[in-house]
Formats: sequence, structure tokens, C-alpha cells
Amino acid sequence: TPLVRQLESLLEEHHAATVSYIRQSGPVADIERAIEEISGQDEAVDALVSLGGGSPIDATKVISLRIKERKGNLLTHLTIPTTLSTAECTAGGGYINAEGSKVGLRAPEMGVSAIFYDAKYASHTPKDLWLSTGMRAMDHAVECMYHPCSSEVPWKALAVWAVGELFECLPKARDSHPHDPDIMTRLMLAAYASSGLKGENLKGGMGLSHSLGHAIGSPYGIPHGITSCMTLGKVVQLKAHESLENAKQIRRLLPAAGGNPAGDALQDALEVGRRIGNLIESLGLDVGTLSSRGVSKDETPIITQKALGGVNEGVLYNEVEKLVQTLF
Repeated sequence: TPLVRQLESLLEEHHAATVSYIRQSGPVADIERAIEEISGQDEAVDALVSLGGGSPIDATKVISLRIKERKGNLLTHLTIPTTLSTAECTAGGGYINAEGSKVGLRAPEMGVSAIFYDAKYASHTPKDLWLSTGMRAMDHAVECMYHPCSSEVPWKALAVWAVGELFECLPKARDSHPHDPDIMTRLMLAAYASSGLKGENLKGGMGLSHSLGHAIGSPYGIPHGITSCMTLGKVVQLKAHESLENAKQIRRLLPAAGGNPAGDALQDALEVGRRIGNLIESLGLDVGTLSSRGVSKDETPIITQKALGGVNEGVLYNEVEKLVQTLF
């Protein structure tokens, strides 16, 4: 795309260098190369601008943190997201280590200083990537409802709104992207609402759909937007069965998903999961299965244990293992 060159031109004398080799999920070799390159610049470099999706944004956050640790100065991080994955919304990020596993970091210094949502920039994003990362934003909004530390205000209130916007606008984007800037802007704001104001009291990971996404994503080269398409609807149904409180929280999303509550918390929550699955199918994405993406069924226990933080037995393990088996 012409975006990098446009940005370089806009920056004029403020542009010191461009790092354009960060690959998907930010391999540590790419991160270390960029740190050396930026550290070698003169002291006038005081800001980083990330452009793109989750990988360049997360990588920039990690680079900024490492440079602060090395040189003591905090670099201002400005970001222009071009997907809906919401990496810009958290004071944390990650990279892929030499063994191929995702390493997560979290620190106040990793928060971005300013986010610029621009439909003109997003118009260069391929439709499938735009839609699949929209489901990643859906993943954030839905999993907040049953997270034990999520706040009622603003996060859950915004999540319910975001789910409604995503259900309405993603099908419209399927038919109009990249020609409708209003729909693109609504989706970017919905993505921000899904994750941008969750606060600092969040303990642990986002939720099971996210942890499964990490387990099947980077190790097998599957983009996180696609992993959310694979897991979210099924995880919602598992969580609904897990407890009545989960079901009550999930059912709150049913009107936003276009449904009418029937009065039974479990059935309403299960309907949310079904509607998520139907939405994904309607978007026409090439989600596929783990088998079609080259993952062996023998990996099932490895994936399950990774998703559960090393747990390898018990009722929850058995339920999650069954879910993973349906992904093949």
C-alpha cells in the first residue's frame, strides 16, 4: 500500500527511519533487530509511530519498553490502526520467542500516547482481514461479560454497545468494504469500545476464547482474527453451561445480537453463541478447520493444556478438550 510512503512524506524532517520487516505476531528476531536499529539513531528520536494491525502495534510497544529499559528514556508511541484487533487499546503486548511460543508483557510504559482512527487508512486493509479482526473485537466484547474482574461501568456497558455495532456493521462491511467510510469508522469505534476502557484491575487473561486463540494461533501460524472465528461461538456455549451467573451475563448480549430473550438464562445465552456462529458464517470468511490448516489431531492435548495454563486433567480440561476436538 502507499500508506508508509504517505506517512514518511507527512512527517518530513521528523522522520528518522522506517522499520518495515515486522512479521506476523512479532518474532523476537524482528523485535531485537528493530531495537538495535532504533537505538543506533541519535538522541533526537523521541517518538515511534506504528501503522497497521496487531503485530506492528504490539511490536512497537515491546520495542518502546525495551529501549526505556536500555536507555532510560520513554518514547512517545503514536499509532494508526488499520485492523480491528484492538492491540492499540492495552498497556501490554507480546512477541514470539525463539521456541515459537507467545510471550506476553504488561507495563504502564507500553500504553500508546494517541490513537488515530482513519477510514482512509483502513480502506487499504483487505476485506477478509478487516472482517476477521472485527470478530477479534467481538471476542473482546463478549468475553468481558463473564470475566470475573470486568467492571460494570464502563467496560460491560460499552461491550454491550460494541456487540450491537459489530453485529450490525460487519455484514454491511462484507458488502461495502472499502468504499463506506462511515461503516469503517463505526467499526473502529466499536473495536475501541470492546477493549479500550477495561481498566487496570483485570486479573489473568481475557478468557477461554482468547487463551485458545493463543494456543492455536502463533504456534500454527493462524491469525488471531481467524482463531476468534473458530472458538468464540463454541466457548460462549461452554461458558453458559459452566454456571448460571455466566449464562445471565451472556444473555445480556442477546438483544444486541438481534435476538429476543425468552426468559431462560441458559437458553438465551446459548442463542448468543449460535448467533455469533451464524454471523461468522454469513461473513464468508475462509475460517476452515485446524486440520485444513495443517494441525494434527495429535496436538489436541497440547492445545488444551496451553489454553488452560498447564492444567491436564479434571472436568474443565475434559470439556475444553472436547471443544478443541470440534475444531478439527
